[in-house]
Amino acid sequence: LEDVVNEEPDAGLGNGGLGRLAACFMDSCATLELPVIGYGLRYEYGMFHQQIEHGYQVEEPDHWLRDGNPWEVPRSEYEQTIHFGGRTEHYHDENGVHRVRWLDCHDVVAIPYDLPISGYSNDTVNTLRLWKSTATKVFDLDDFNKGSYAEAVEAKNDAEHITMVLYPNDASENGKELRLKQQYFFVSCTLQDMIRLCLQHDTDLDHFNDKFTAQLNDTHPAIAVAELMRLLVDDHAMDWDAAWQITVETCGYTNHTLLPEALETWPLPLFQRVLPRHLEIIYEINHRFLKQVRERFPGDDARVARMSLIDESGKRSVRMANLASVGSHAINGVAALHTELVKKDVLRDFFEMMPEKFSNKTNGVTPRRFVALSNPGLSRLITRHIGDGWIKNLDELRGLEAFAEQQDFQSEWQSIKRENKLRLAELVRERTGIETDPDSLFDILVKRIHEYKRQHLSVLHIITLYNQIKENPAADVTPRTFIFGGKAAPGYHLAKLIIKLINGVAEVVNTDADVGGRLKVVFLPDFDLKSGQLIYPAADLSEQISMAGKEASGTGNMKFSMNGALTIGTLDGANIEIREEVGADNFFLFGLTVEQVKEQKAHGYNPKEYFDSNEQLRQAIDQIRCGVFSQGDTSLFEPLVDALLQRD
Repeated sequence: LEDVVNEEPDAGLGNGGLGRLAACFMDSCATLELPVIGYGLRYEYGMFHQQIEHGYQVEEPDHWLRDGNPWEVPRSEYEQTIHFGGRTEHYHDENGVHRVRWLDCHDVVAIPYDLPISGYSNDTVNTLRLWKSTATKVFDLDDFNKGSYAEAVEAKNDAEHITMVLYPNDASENGKELRLKQQYFFVSCTLQDMIRLCLQHDTDLDHFNDKFTAQLNDTHPAIAVAELMRLLVDDHAMDWDAAWQITVETCGYTNHTLLPEALETWPLPLFQRVLPRHLEIIYEINHRFLKQVRERFPGDDARVARMSLIDESGKRSVRMANLASVGSHAINGVAALHTELVKKDVLRDFFEMMPEKFSNKTNGVTPRRFVALSNPGLSRLITRHIGDGWIKNLDELRGLEAFAEQQDFQSEWQSIKRENKLRLAELVRERTGIETDPDSLFDILVKRIHEYKRQHLSVLHIITLYNQIKENPAADVTPRTFIFGGKAAPGYHLAKLIIKLINGVAEVVNTDADVGGRLKVVFLPDFDLKSGQLIYPAADLSEQISMAGKEASGTGNMKFSMNGALTIGTLDGANIEIREEVGADNFFLFGLTVEQVKEQKAHGYNPKEYFDSNEQLRQAIDQIRCGVFSQGDTSLFEPLVDALLQRD
């Protein structure tokens, strides 16, 4: 049966944690019997399949829809038309009211596909509605008959590019334009669908915000603020002030990042070319909003510049986080620490002006997927001792504390863990050819490969352990298997270099006779939801080592913790709340606090000082630099070493 189940591909609908978080929201809403529609894009290709060749990441297309999707229902009767480009024309209607037309557009059709999302042990089935792009005119017969075959289907191809690939590389101008088109396409067809549903029951849109709340999952759908205004003011002839009140009461904004470079902006010329009407609307929103800022903070021009929806410094751009903040009635972070840092740093000016908008909503994951389904042995053990209420109410797991010291319970728990490790060991062998010892500690770090997530810190630790064994081969060392997994963005050179380094270290450590299998390093390619369901239940140790103040929340940390792994973590993101729940004695804490990080930076942080004063650290970095893990190539990891020794 498992072989048959594995024929179904992972749905390529999200990039790492954010997509899986949204999937967990859908599961929880249906289980709690909340009337929620999930909206997204029906990508033809997911993020990418990751192959490892000679230690390097190689991206292969993830055609998850190749064999069709038996769960989806096409609903072409609800298709929407989306506009791009063109120009605007200002005029006065028969009542003398100023209006705007959007003319000479390039149109694309959005076709919805519905997936049922069923609740756990109830009669609720909600909808995940995914949009596919296609052309208004699929085929030009005249061009085809003239022999111009490519031109005959050019419009179709151009339109279908919008939902062809999840997160196209935006290093090029064309890539940036495609991403902006994706975001607007998704938002426009979704809001038009919501308006259609509202008008089925009401004759007007005056109470639209009583029917719908649109939660903006990060800044990718932030253009919704301008698009809802356009639909209400231009298409439905609503007064600006009334439309603005409805828009603000409809939209809520979830901030998912503390990294300044991840706060989305769009170059003004690109925005003007793709969405000319929306730029006009954003200018008007900005004009009215900055007037309020000046009234509230007279003479504070620096604050006005920071809060503007348009970044006027250097090349002018539209700030999507500012747009989402101004146009939403609620703003939330995704962990207690993250929300405090959003208030103090990322959106400080907005918090000082409108503190009532801000609240915290710590991320979560569904125990139905990540324990009940992924870890059936553990689920049976828990249910046998405390009943099955925990599957819907995780707080009931506290009932297990009464059995924690019982020898029989401990033995069965360990037996289940070992079975899970055997399953993962088989997956590792299939994908990498590496044999792993299920009786060793499985020390696992799986998540998107990124400098701030610090996979390379774990690598420095492995090299240090390796050097200790080499210095004393007879040492009594607890066998330990380090397992990494995750994808690097195609254009992120340093992240790709980290993957190469992990594999280079594995090549040396795994074949050294002095190590004798006491240390093993694995990079498991193509980390996805399927492999995650084997990884999380098998972990003894969960690595959550981002520097405090960098990770917004994290959800992998929750999946590991729910399956009984000990967290090795910093006081960052939701690690803090996990530590509060499980108790400090069940959490291995290290690293600086946010306050200590700020203090270090204030005094001038010089990474070279640590390199010079710490012999083990210096040895590890020198080995990387000298080609020990790159078959003698001394230049390969130079950018990585430079980043470690020179950056803040």
